[in-house]
Amino acid sequence: MMCRVAFLTAALLVLAADLAPRPAVAQAIPQSLQESGPEATLRQRKNAWTVGIVGGLIDGSSMRFVDELAKALDDGDDLRILPIVSYGNASNLEDLLYLHGVDAAVTQADVFEYFRVERRTPNLAARVNYVLPLPMSDLHILAREEIRTIQDLRGKKVNFGPPGSGSSLTGSIVFQRLGIPVEQVMTDQTNALHQLRSGAISALIRVVTKPVDFFNKIPPGSGLHLLSVPFSKSMADYYGIGEFTEKDYPNLVPAGRTVDTVAVPSVLAVYNWPANHPRRAKIDRMVTRLFDNWDKLQKPPYHPKWRDINPAATVPGWTRFPVAEQMLQKMRSDASSRQQSSLRNEFQEFLTRSGAGAGGDREALFRQFLQWQQSRGAPPR
Repeated sequence: MMCRVAFLTAALLVLAADLAPRPAVAQAIPQSLQESGPEATLRQRKNAWTVGIVGGLIDGSSMRFVDELAKALDDGDDLRILPIVSYGNASNLEDLLYLHGVDAAVTQADVFEYFRVERRTPNLAARVNYVLPLPMSDLHILAREEIRTIQDLRGKKVNFGPPGSGSSLTGSIVFQRLGIPVEQVMTDQTNALHQLRSGAISALIRVVTKPVDFFNKIPPGSGLHLLSVPFSKSMADYYGIGEFTEKDYPNLVPAGRTVDTVAVPSVLAVYNWPANHPRRAKIDRMVTRLFDNWDKLQKPPYHPKWRDINPAATVPGWTRFPVAEQMLQKMRSDASSRQQSSLRNEFQEFLTRSGAGAGGDREALFRQFLQWQQSRGAPPR
């Protein structure tokens, strides 16, 4: 009996221990928020490797690329990118030149030429360099149903977007060169879309990388459509040829049709600080990390347009940032080394499988190796 009582007592004690309130297990607070110290030290650490990149309008395609750069390259206090919302791609170049805290910017080729030729910005090519080209930005002209061609906009109200946006400059240049005078409206695109639907304006213009949600959220049967923009020789200095299809905008482009437009090259630009300037080290590190993480940007969840970018492509009229050029050379060298290593391994596999001796005619063996590669479906190098 005593044993039974002892057993029950022990069991009750265990149960009581299980039911007793336990202190909550504290969740780990990020180390960066636990750190403390003198204010001056914290301020210096937070600013030492922080790079400001001005992207554009918050709902524009350029801001997504900058936001993804910030995520892909983030390294805590060793590199932090601050995406900066701005008036748009046209004003971004001005911000890069004159605004405190801006070290890099997304801008357009026609913006650069406008500042160089029309505004005569001193020594622009030396002060601003490019890192790499970004996807082309396409001129979108969304119009009411009764507007069938771009010529129908003559004398009509057209929204060019907020002052400083890419569309405010590109749209103005294109309409000037086409010789189509319109009544220019400069307001944000959300408000402009309401005005377009009500008939207060006849069209709105945006210059963004296709496709963009702003247009894809327009429901079918809205009475709105994208206008074709003819390309002419007068535009060949700044622009290329673009197009929209049903795949880009199923609610705005009829099946089987193509809407022609013009496209403008976009670039990631940096301020070319002198080599001994403290902000130069920040840009050097950011550019180095960009090329070191290039493979990361080619995969989901990053924008599929990253895969369309050729980092080695040149931008006419611009100078590439020196560290970007060095990293490109490194990428080429690494790719060549990988290719040669792969080639050596495959050649050795061929020798092993074919039973060819090391003392044979190496040139003849290599020709046989190339034929063997082709038979396996591998392209000759």
